[in-house]
Amino acid sequence: MINKFKTVCLTAAIASSSATFAGGLLTNTNQHVAFSRMMSREASIGIDGVYYNPAGVVFMGEGNHLAINWQAAWQTRTINNDYKLFTNNVNNPTTPRDFKGKAVAPVIPSFQYAYNKGRWSLQGNFALTGGGGKCTFDNGLGSFEKIVSETAMGAIGLARAIDTKLGAEMFTSDKAFGKNGSYSFNSYMHGRQYYFGLSAGAAYKVSDNFSVYAGLRGIYATCNYYGYVEDIKVGNMPLYQVLDPSKENSANIELSCDQSGIGFTPMLAVDYKTGHWNFSAKYEFKTRMRLKNKSVNQLPSIGNLDDNLKNQMNKVLTAKFMQAGLPQEQAIIKAEQTSTAVLADPTVVATTAGLKQQFDSKIDKAIGEYADGKKIAGDIPSLLTVGVGYSPIDELHINVGFHWFDDYNATSYNNRNKLLKKRGTLEFNAGVEYDVTKKITVSTGWQNTNYGLTDEYMDDKSFVVGSNSVGLGGVYHITKKLDFSVAYFHTFYDHVKTSETVTLAPGVSNTYNSDYTRNNSAFAAGVNITF
Repeated sequence: MINKFKTVCLTAAIASSSATFAGGLLTNTNQHVAFSRMMSREASIGIDGVYYNPAGVVFMGEGNHLAINWQAAWQTRTINNDYKLFTNNVNNPTTPRDFKGKAVAPVIPSFQYAYNKGRWSLQGNFALTGGGGKCTFDNGLGSFEKIVSETAMGAIGLARAIDTKLGAEMFTSDKAFGKNGSYSFNSYMHGRQYYFGLSAGAAYKVSDNFSVYAGLRGIYATCNYYGYVEDIKVGNMPLYQVLDPSKENSANIELSCDQSGIGFTPMLAVDYKTGHWNFSAKYEFKTRMRLKNKSVNQLPSIGNLDDNLKNQMNKVLTAKFMQAGLPQEQAIIKAEQTSTAVLADPTVVATTAGLKQQFDSKIDKAIGEYADGKKIAGDIPSLLTVGVGYSPIDELHINVGFHWFDDYNATSYNNRNKLLKKRGTLEFNAGVEYDVTKKITVSTGWQNTNYGLTDEYMDDKSFVVGSNSVGLGGVYHITKKLDFSVAYFHTFYDHVKTSETVTLAPGVSNTYNSDYTRNNSAFAAGVNITF
């Protein structure tokens, strides 16, 4: 039970930390204001194409082209959990219950630059290619409380086994663990995740209609996770009293981990123009990413459980025997003999041994991902994009696009990526842009994101759900060489429901239900400059 606590706390934030806006599991695709207002940019010819359609940028006019963008995003993640044991929480005995995390990214900058000369276009891009925000669960997660509630049941089970052998109430008394599994605790989780990407590449105009591009992106990842589960109490007994009574924090779990890593992404792209049509494609290879941990974690110890239980029993039994008239020395001896006999009982031995075995056998799994000095797999998946653009008249541009993220083959810790469907993540988008006047352009767009999710992959510590996003905005052409853009987009997320049967003891089980969803909005503004 104690080991499960550690697993929950130490794996709490890897995906819940990032302010996910659009893209695959670890890929942020809204790197220019134009995306936020139109969604479908794969076949557009503009400075934002340094990311979306780099081969097409060569068809812009000669000279220097620069884009400066700022975005702000905010997201709420809600997991509704229904679990019978939650009614044992003395501070909030309700079920079902919502657990909410708030992710805020007030400043998401990006810069695109291109120098076009003749048949060549030299390009660079800086943006947050993944992550980009912070997420806080002020009251922890449902999985936190699930383990606390189950630990409380395990504690009263051990108390019952001891008191039955003892023939008297000691650990099952109302002053100790009690009999009904009531509990209380404090929990918190905070995560931050930034993947900074800097790319450089060149496009070449093979003909007046066809161009190619090759480039390389370097990525620096920096993440921080902090969280705790503390002040755990079962009935009226703080849990630390049976782990190490001399230390009030001996049952607390605290995670404090910094992660960092570097990766590189080769990129290839093509663009073909004919009449009113434009076609494009881009492929980004998988980014091999290994994150190195620098951690200061506090973990509870269960190794002295027998000795601490014995010490607790000796004190209570000595006082009891002295009250019955035995001299202190004899009372101490009898208490020692009694407690030794109780703890040697096969049922008690099996219960305590089970806890220890679980702790020892799963310790690496529990602390592995955030162990100090360890390198953790966190690949960014390969990405294929395809776009088609059509302009029936000069003022009107209609685009459709497709993204495929190979998330299944992007290695993550303990190969969790293999729990996804092999098809990966699919995205479809469409957008329209119209020049109302020579000074004003308006646009809108839509995108559907469909992850290859399975019930086994869903976890409140790291989850995504399918969605539909809509955006709208406009451009004010201040001069022929200076544009100002604004945009807003909102994402409507699906609900994903899962159900798990939890076996608490032979013949005793409960159902743990979860309903996952999110809510996301973003605002963007930026300027495009030609000089």
